[in-house]
Amino acid sequence: MSRNYKFHNPEGVYFVSFAVVEWVDVFTRNEYKDIIVESLDFCQKNKGLEIFAWCVMSNHVHLIIRAKEGYILQDIMRDFKKFTSKKIINAIKENPQESRKEWLINKFITKEGICFWGTDNHPIELWSNKVIDQKLDYLHNNPVDEGLVFKPEQYVYSSAIDYAGEKGLLDIIII
Repeated sequence: MSRNYKFHNPEGVYFVSFAVVEWVDVFTRNEYKDIIVESLDFCQKNKGLEIFAWCVMSNHVHLIIRAKEGYILQDIMRDFKKFTSKKIINAIKENPQESRKEWLINKFITKEGICFWGTDNHPIELWSNKVIDQKLDYLHNNPVDEGLVFKPEQYVYSSAIDYAGEKGLLDIIII
C-alpha cells in the first residue's frame, strides 16, 4: 500500500473513502444504510470517533473524521468495517424483500472467505482550510452529482443538512 494511503498523524483530521467490493450497489435500501449510520453513532459514543462530515452513497462511504485523544483511527476504522461487513451481509441474507440476495452474496465470496468492503480507506489528511472546504464540497455534492437530489441538504444519508443549519441523523462537529 502506498505511503499516501495511511493514517500518519494520530491527531489529524482525515477524509476517508471506502467502497463495497467491485463497487456493488448495496446501499440502495435504507435498512442497509441505517446499519452504517447506527455503527457510526456507536463508534462516536464508544470508540472515540469524531465525525465532521459523512455521506453514504449506493456503493461507497465518505467521511471526514478524527480519533479522540487516546484512540487510534485505523483501529476504529478496522472495527467499523469488520462489524458492518458482517451485519450488512446478515441483513441481506435475512431480508425477504431482497431480490438480489444470491447475486449479492456471491459477489462477496472470495478464496479467503466473505469480503464486503474493499481493503483501502484512502485516508487523506486535511491540512488546510482550502483542502477541508474542497473535501466538504465534494462529499456533500456527491448525491447531487449522482442525480439523487437537487440540493445537498435534501439527501438524508449525509451531513449536508447539518451544514445547512438543521439536525441530521448523526451528531457531527461542524468545521
